[in-house]
Amino acid sequence: MEKIIALRSEFESTLEQLELPEEPKRLYEPIAYTISNGGKRMRPLLVLLGCKLFSSELEDAFHPALGIELFHNFSLIHDDIMDQAPIRRGQPSVYRKWDENVAILSGDAMIVKAYEQLLITKPAAIPHILAQFNKTAIEVCEGQQLDMDFEERDDVSIDDYINMIQLKTAVLLAACLKIGAVIGGASQEQAKKLYDFGLKAGIAFQLQDDILDVHGESQKVGKQKGGDIIANKKTYLLLKAQELASEEQLNRLNQLLALVNADAEKVAGVLEIYKDLNVRQLAEEQMWSYFNDGLSSLQAAGGSEEWTQVLLDFSTQLMHRDS
Repeated sequence: MEKIIALRSEFESTLEQLELPEEPKRLYEPIAYTISNGGKRMRPLLVLLGCKLFSSELEDAFHPALGIELFHNFSLIHDDIMDQAPIRRGQPSVYRKWDENVAILSGDAMIVKAYEQLLITKPAAIPHILAQFNKTAIEVCEGQQLDMDFEERDDVSIDDYINMIQLKTAVLLAACLKIGAVIGGASQEQAKKLYDFGLKAGIAFQLQDDILDVHGESQKVGKQKGGDIIANKKTYLLLKAQELASEEQLNRLNQLLALVNADAEKVAGVLEIYKDLNVRQLAEEQMWSYFNDGLSSLQAAGGSEEWTQVLLDFSTQLMHRDS
């Protein structure tokens, strides 16, 4: 992981050079607060790794990587408002620290800053980067809307859910690798293969996130434990439980989901049903199935063997994460 640590350090140096105006404070302070609030920097690292697969030079990849990180954090600020999530990375969400209007406007400014950074690269790559980024940004919005729509639907299938998380989460991870590859000089076919790997790994990553929401330690995860259960989110675990539950278990599950202002009871009760139905193991099996399906695309991309292994090791480590 030495190479990943070195890439992260180089990216953090680029992040530190981002200059934000001092005024209006309530517009720019939330941006600084958000991007300095840690995070795994997974998405910018994927941009850099995508580039490294095809080029030894990273200079043209750092600012687009920063643009992706700004876009990702913009989406988190707005997601937290929509989900009414009080905690992000172990700290108060922007809308809780300031207010919803401040969070909305700061998020809007952040996406403009993202475009500014995406354009700081070699000119020949810019049309390809913008085309991929614009497509991805719309897909992320589509995924978020589907996620909200699911809250009002009782007929959501597991296939529906996989499609939603592909849009909401996986396409951005895939785009990071593809954008990095384009900057590194990959062919269209090589970039597409790398995108395919990112898409499958991204679905696996979100399934792991679902698992950690209910089985991870809240201090490590940095979010409210069982937040998906409290919010009645349609996750793989819930949908699989509904699919496998007996009539008695399904009635109990519906009773728990209807609870209001009884978060601890709700989470504990749903977790008991999950345990009885073994849904955690089933979710983990599904997670690894998607990840392993993507490996052939990674090998077919034909990048540097050394950096292909680094990317594989990094991705596998993320699948074993506890936060």
